[in-house]
Amino acid sequence: MIVRVNGEKINLSEGSTIKDAIEAANAPYIEGCVLGVVKGKEEIEKYVNKYKIKTSKGSIIIELLEKDPSNLIQTWKKLYKEFENHRVRWTTSNEVSMGPVKTNLIPTKTEHKYEKWDVIISLSGFTSDATHIIFSKSRHKSVYGVPEGTNGIFAQVVGGKRTLVNLTDDDAITEIKPVVERKSTIKSATITNLDTPVSDGNEIFTHILVKTESKSPNSVEHFFALSEDGKIKVDYESNSFVGFYKLQGLEKNAEYIDQRKRGAVTLRNSGKGMGRVYIYREDRVSTPSHTLIGHVDKGMQLLDIANSGDYVTVKSDPERIITISMTQKDAEEYLSSKGIEHIRDGLKDDDAIIVSQNPQFSMDIIGNKKVKTFGINKNEIIYVDINDNAPRSSWYFQKLTGIIDSPIGSLKVHFAFPGMKVMMFEGNSKDAKGLTPENTPPKCVTAGQIGITNMSRRHVGMIGVRFEDNDEFGPTGEPFGGTNIVGRVVKGLENLEKLKEGDIVYVAKN
Repeated sequence: MIVRVNGEKINLSEGSTIKDAIEAANAPYIEGCVLGVVKGKEEIEKYVNKYKIKTSKGSIIIELLEKDPSNLIQTWKKLYKEFENHRVRWTTSNEVSMGPVKTNLIPTKTEHKYEKWDVIISLSGFTSDATHIIFSKSRHKSVYGVPEGTNGIFAQVVGGKRTLVNLTDDDAITEIKPVVERKSTIKSATITNLDTPVSDGNEIFTHILVKTESKSPNSVEHFFALSEDGKIKVDYESNSFVGFYKLQGLEKNAEYIDQRKRGAVTLRNSGKGMGRVYIYREDRVSTPSHTLIGHVDKGMQLLDIANSGDYVTVKSDPERIITISMTQKDAEEYLSSKGIEHIRDGLKDDDAIIVSQNPQFSMDIIGNKKVKTFGINKNEIIYVDINDNAPRSSWYFQKLTGIIDSPIGSLKVHFAFPGMKVMMFEGNSKDAKGLTPENTPPKCVTAGQIGITNMSRRHVGMIGVRFEDNDEFGPTGEPFGGTNIVGRVVKGLENLEKLKEGDIVYVAKN
């Protein structure tokens, strides 16, 4: 039997499962993510009501009438591909015609009224051997030999009207294809069980492929961080879009603004929900608060049927270029395989760990074909465990350090005094607003615990760590009630005591 996996035809034996299909196609898929299964092309096109007609002058979009009681729509759905590669048959002040093709329709000789942008099935010369499609350019009356029991109208022109008006009989129809919208696939099934049997003609969608926009390098990097595990979680879904909120709160400057067409991937760059990523199921106009990240090139059908809470496997083109946390040697090999020049900076030894790269963003690196990587001794990195008991404070700490969207971040030493057994780091009072008390220590702060001053104290947002236990004050020198514990230094604590004010500390999750 024949099934399609992400559009690729696969020949399988009877009784095969989704797992067999994925393995045969070597398709991208992460276990636990949702899969889309539809009965086949015919099932999708059953619910299609828009078609794009490409011509030598541009495209025209027609929308089928919702309540047409005749067989005209079925005739169109069955024969529309036969109109391809025909020249425009004729044009007048009232109409444009394409065809002919053969049908088994029965013509009539009745005159009917037509409105501007009506789309009509016409049996020219009152014979089904000369079936044409007529596009009305103005209100008029005519005898088109329409099928009996109808006025011939089965659709309306909803896009490309300027193209239609400019067509002449020197132009040609190059392609006609259905415009797949969400309602074309919502009757399909979402599946996570790989042992589900498949049938002949099934179409399986395992992942989405996002083509990223080079004009939005910072926002694209945000998307790469969101999908760094090769999957993204649907946090919200509606008829118009699906939303991904994992990095909500991260501020990014506006970049390339464009229309939010079906399949568009955008980043909310300001206002409520800043940092959220959206993928659109339906067309929406552009807005300055949404930066275009890219477009879904494959697998939009999967997002049409995904529900809130589902995980979706995601690939991007091009892929993220990130060397941070690699050794200089490993980065050299990685970048060479991608045709990118590597310039070592900082500590250049083969085993030095990279903590930053310049340019910072993947799209800029790909455009420049070169990147400079800054290395340090691996013993200079501080590894931390973040706990779940102080979610707002933990978010603040990860955002401030940068480890929320990068493998390695940094902190700047604000206070360090020999013998004090405590070190404090610069915070951000703006981001720290609203840090209410959470996970405050009950009676003792132990060595290595990381604390943040909460909003009950003056220096809200200050970050600190102690080098020995203390049963009176937290890591930022505040009473326990003013201290939120967010985690612990699990490796490299002894190296912190050697630092002085103004030094940069590099931080990574354990």
